[in-house]
Amino acid sequence: MLPITPQELAQTARQCQAAGASSLHLHVRDGTGGHSLDAGRYREAMAAIRTAAPGMGIQITTESAGIYSPEAQLACLEALRPAAASIAIREMARAPEIAARAYALSAEAGTQVQHILYSPACIAQLTSWYVAGVVPAAMRDVIFVLGQYAPATPGRAEGLVEFVSAAQALELSWSLCAFGRDERACLLAAIQAGGHVRVGFENNLETPEGRVLKDNAASVAALVKAASLAGHTLKRT
Repeated sequence: MLPITPQELAQTARQCQAAGASSLHLHVRDGTGGHSLDAGRYREAMAAIRTAAPGMGIQITTESAGIYSPEAQLACLEALRPAAASIAIREMARAPEIAARAYALSAEAGTQVQHILYSPACIAQLTSWYVAGVVPAAMRDVIFVLGQYAPATPGRAEGLVEFVSAAQALELSWSLCAFGRDERACLLAAIQAGGHVRVGFENNLETPEGRVLKDNAASVAALVKAASLAGHTLKRT
């Protein structure tokens, strides 16, 4: 089940927290099921999640999804001043002056920014923005993305090496997400390499064998089990 309503999102958060997740990466949708950055929808969803899953971290996305401009992404951050938000470097690079305002606002609001990095080129852009002062030096949280949604390109674990190598000098706190049924193998490789991971239906709906997972909590539970069998201990952050 893909959770859409605030009640469904809250139930998913509670189930994922019980399965071992410490934080939730949140998307909200409009009345037709489309991607939305509407502040009111975010507030309603976050209130429901906080009630259902006390103590669970909530990170909103500002992702454009090919719909929203950098100005709209900045407006979302201004309206919500969230505790945590993911921001795609390559999307903000469309309007560097807006990017500078978005990162400055986030720093002032105490928002924990996670930079979305789709390729080593995004790492190069982030590096240049650190040097130029566009991104505050303290904002060192990133997520590497293996594969992509469209055109459909599955992530491969060996792709992690290029990201880690390109980012090595930046001393980043990094996470990984991966598209496709090899998601679990990619995330286990990230854990082995010392990274954090994000798992769930945004990137993949299937088991490695191709069976459709019941829900996001099943995805979390399967990863926790696989990580435990590989000798890793779950760390709640």
